[in-house]
Amino acid sequence: MLETILVTGGAGFIGSNFVLNWLANERSALVNLDALTYAGNLQNLASIDGDSRYSFVHGDIGDASLVQDLFRKHQPRAIVHFAAESHVDRSIHGPADFIRTNVLGTFQLLETAREYWKNLSGERRERFRFLHVSTDEVYGSLGPKDPAFCETTAYAPNSPYSASKAGSDHLVRAYHHTYGLPTLITNCSNNYGPRQFPEKLIPLMIINALNGKALPVYGDGMNVRDWLYVEDHCEAIRTVLERGRPGETYNIGGRSEMANIDVVKTICSVLATERPGRDYASLITYVKDRPGHDRRYAIDSRKIESELGWRPRQTFQTGIRSTVRWYLGNDDWIQNVTSGAYQKWISVNYATRG
Repeated sequence: MLETILVTGGAGFIGSNFVLNWLANERSALVNLDALTYAGNLQNLASIDGDSRYSFVHGDIGDASLVQDLFRKHQPRAIVHFAAESHVDRSIHGPADFIRTNVLGTFQLLETAREYWKNLSGERRERFRFLHVSTDEVYGSLGPKDPAFCETTAYAPNSPYSASKAGSDHLVRAYHHTYGLPTLITNCSNNYGPRQFPEKLIPLMIINALNGKALPVYGDGMNVRDWLYVEDHCEAIRTVLERGRPGETYNIGGRSEMANIDVVKTICSVLATERPGRDYASLITYVKDRPGHDRRYAIDSRKIESELGWRPRQTFQTGIRSTVRWYLGNDDWIQNVTSGAYQKWISVNYATRG
């Protein structure tokens, strides 16, 4: 019988890329629990429909009886917890869902995992891991000359989203120190790549540019982020799961700090090469900044690099070209996710920012 890992949120952007990466590189079976909210998309996983090692369960991490049944049935040797509400603008418009999923949902998952782990014995107990995937946004905002976030940087979240993720991080840490649950936390920088729901900056810019629509850039466009190609992130999570020390946090960055306006201009430049015929840069439009917009994030990933031997393979230049090409080659996917509900959200978020 194959070992099994339980992945939460495996139909979302990072989760689905992780599921595909796992099944391509590991022998263990994988159970994917996802509530299929707006950003969950089973089309992301169509290529593994026939894989006997993979099974999908439609459900919420807050459903205690369902999660307990999954533990009993599959006896997972690890949990990789992606399930989260993850968009800052949505958290500003409606924070309640972020508290419910990110804080209360994580709490419920931890409780079930703790009870399950407590009753394990021998090697199965020693090898069990609870890996919680989080964000660099929990650390707050940096000035232009401030050192990058490291694992000991004090938390200072500035949005309902980042506050809810900070709360879940603290719960995971507490369950290790209070109960001994063998937890791992990863805090990553901004991900990009294939299958990302187009509310986020990079896919929004690609899709708008292809349709000749405005490319809305918040404020002066000089907000800085570190960009991490999603495949590199998936490799890092597998590395932490395999070799990370229980109770530890590992920051995962792409070594690619860029201002938002430079990201958008780079996308325009790549599109001009890949699909010439339009002045994409002329579509750039500056809009009113969002409330509490953090000025700069930067990740110091020396700990995971030195202790676990992981480094990103992609530069931003190589990763963004691969990303643009994926969107150019997957128009059916784009049409399916840019539904009426998504268009309604875009109008709500950007209508007052002109």
